[in-house]
Amino acid sequence: MASLNKVFLLGNLTKDPEVRYIPSGTAVGEMRLAVTERYKTKEGKDAEQTCFVDIVVWGRQAETCGEYLKKGSPVMVEGRLQLDEWKSKEGENRSKLRVRADRVQFLGSPRGGASARDTEENQGGGEVAEPPSGGGGSAVDDDNLPF
Repeated sequence: MASLNKVFLLGNLTKDPEVRYIPSGTAVGEMRLAVTERYKTKEGKDAEQTCFVDIVVWGRQAETCGEYLKKGSPVMVEGRLQLDEWKSKEGENRSKLRVRADRVQFLGSPRGGASARDTEENQGGGEVAEPPSGGGGSAVDDDNLPF
């Protein structure tokens, strides 16, 4: 029988990401994501339900999350479910289901709160080229592209 373990989540971080390093030097990031579903009840009233999901991310992506994300940052996470099992100090079996992120897409502005355009202008990065105005479907001149 075939199986599939794939998760897509879109939400906001409930706290700043925590990044640590394992003995091999690999970065491990832990985040908590709030995913809110909004709906109408049978009575027609607006309602919402929030699900909190623990996320683990590895390697360079963990470092990048720690550098650029903060509490409240909107992100999309693509990954898979992972069951962690361990014994507590009291000898009890414990387990936790969380998402192991394969990809974290940043959806908000950079950590400082400024947009990328504001940041470029404040650092003297020059003018941002406006797209050519459309007129009769003319071709775009490569010399006017901003990159």
